[in-house]
Amino acid sequence: MKLTADQILYAYRQGFFPMASGRNGHIKFCAFPVRGIVPLDDRFKVRRSVRQAERKEQFRVTFDTSFADVINACARHVTLPEEEIWLSEELIPFYLELHERGIAHSVEVWKKGLLVGGLYGLHLGSAFLGESMFSNVAYASQVALVHLVERLREKQFELLDAQMATEHLKQFGLYEVLHKDYLDLLRPALLEHREF
Repeated sequence: MKLTADQILYAYRQGFFPMASGRNGHIKFCAFPVRGIVPLDDRFKVRRSVRQAERKEQFRVTFDTSFADVINACARHVTLPEEEIWLSEELIPFYLELHERGIAHSVEVWKKGLLVGGLYGLHLGSAFLGESMFSNVAYASQVALVHLVERLREKQFELLDAQMATEHLKQFGLYEVLHKDYLDLLRPALLEHREF
């Protein structure tokens, strides 16, 4: 059966997300036994160096102005070895469709008119399900995350899912929960409508 964007959305609502094995490889749906959550309350910490870099580098941050460029930069098809690519050529058009439908969103970080960092994810209910981020200059992806959190707080979102823990995200206060506990956070968040 041919995969559709709606099937992908259904998987996200059940706590799964798609991953491909290589640029043109098979797509499977995954759920990590332990899930990374970025807090939207006062547990979210921003290092002084990030704020300083944002001012010094004169970054400009936008939302949903260059989704296709962000997702292609996150895919890293040119820079990653084949076995490390999970965002395949087949998956990208599904996210582009979800962006057109107002479900997938991007944060863009610019410097002197060039896109130097960003992230994208899905907005379902009061949950934002982060997918990937990229940075071509120091601190750009971190600045994107800070602006995303500020926007989600302003819009009263309940959940920011980061899928898996990284040292990069732990510095912001990311914490981990078991998959069953993640579902306990996700399910009520899906029922609460928020505007992104």
